[in-house]
Amino acid sequence: MKVSVPATSANLGPGFDTLGIALNIRNQVIIKPSRFHSVSLKGEGSDNPKLKDNNMFVTTFNDFYYNLSNKKQQFRFEFYNEIPLSRGLGSSSAVIISAIASAYAIEGIYLDNKKLLNLALSYESHPDNITPAVMGGFTVSIVQENEVFFVQKKIPSYLKAVVVIPNRPISTLLSRKTLPFKYSKEDTIFNVSHSSLVTAAFINEDFRILKKASKDRMHQYYRMKQMPELFAVQKVALRNGALMSTLSGSGSTFFNMAYEKDIPRLLKKLQENFPHFRIFSCDFDNSGIKIED
Repeated sequence: MKVSVPATSANLGPGFDTLGIALNIRNQVIIKPSRFHSVSLKGEGSDNPKLKDNNMFVTTFNDFYYNLSNKKQQFRFEFYNEIPLSRGLGSSSAVIISAIASAYAIEGIYLDNKKLLNLALSYESHPDNITPAVMGGFTVSIVQENEVFFVQKKIPSYLKAVVVIPNRPISTLLSRKTLPFKYSKEDTIFNVSHSSLVTAAFINEDFRILKKASKDRMHQYYRMKQMPELFAVQKVALRNGALMSTLSGSGSTFFNMAYEKDIPRLLKKLQENFPHFRIFSCDFDNSGIKIED
């Protein structure tokens, strides 16, 4: 069995813990019955031996598989990772989603996307990453009474992403601690109105408004202060063809979206200004999780 899940970028500026988008950067795992447990890892994280011994996918998979089957079958897990770790591109969400889905699929039990999202909430309490990982495309999600409710919109092929990955991470836990405990009514209205406009822009495919709509007063400034170069990344991107330029999740990656024709200029300017960062373009993903027997 082969399962793959896309990377995701959450928040998209003002949509804190609500908006997300899927990128065609995938983590893939192949699962084979085996006489003994084994793990192989290629790609992102392959230089970290601890990931083989303390693997969140294997732990989550085994918990679900045992509860579903009531038996302890041994498997070989072959991981091929494209999603950078701890860089705000949804690597942990991809692990959780693929582990749960794999356990159900390998037992031949049907699992619809709605139930998959609700099961994943036990591990990832915010839906902004898990929803696009499952559904693909652009998503807006809420959680009510331990259920995810969402709207999904596919991304047109004439749009591309440019991802800027700094040479060091920002801790999600520490990043959340930098945020204010209270927000003013003005800042709250600012974010509600701007996240609503971002959603409308995607649904109506009116992307010209995104440069104004994707501004934020709730989290980006506080998080970006931990890595001040990110302010310059955003400025360079918006001056050179980016329709929007936002901190990806809690960082440190910066997500940019542009028309395909503007990608070469945007890439060139970002690479010239930030030679020590990893910068590349990719397509968006409209498929979400894929399971193949």
